[in-house]
Amino acid sequence: MENFAFEVAETARLIRREANKRAAVLGATKAQWRVLARLHRTGDGVRQIALAEALDMEPITLCRMIDRLEEGGLVERRRDDTDRRAWRIHLTGAAAPVLARLEEMGIGFNADILDGISEADREAALRVLARIRHNLDQIDQELDQAS
Repeated sequence: MENFAFEVAETARLIRREANKRAAVLGATKAQWRVLARLHRTGDGVRQIALAEALDMEPITLCRMIDRLEEGGLVERRRDDTDRRAWRIHLTGAAAPVLARLEEMGIGFNADILDGISEADREAALRVLARIRHNLDQIDQELDQAS
């Protein structure tokens, strides 16, 4: 299983590429899709820095992306009431139909990439991936403690 990490990385690359193609049809990038979806899942008014951490993005990268989403009328920045240096990001009403289309696209995308894979194999793959994420989190924590 020497090539396991390579196969996972290559599969993730292909998934990102195809997801970007599909998101582009809706006028978004995969990264913008991730931002909108995360805001939708976590609720309105997430601090910009917390959003960057949750998405594992550099704050400046997220800042530029939010600029574009704000220009498109999908999000708005509001000052944090408790820390005037911080911004909270809010979805606008215009984001709802975009999120609905992205969700519909995501359902179709998942169906396409999982075509021909049994439910048992899907569940097994999810268990394996969850364990890998757990292992990686442990490794990361150990490295943080060592430094």
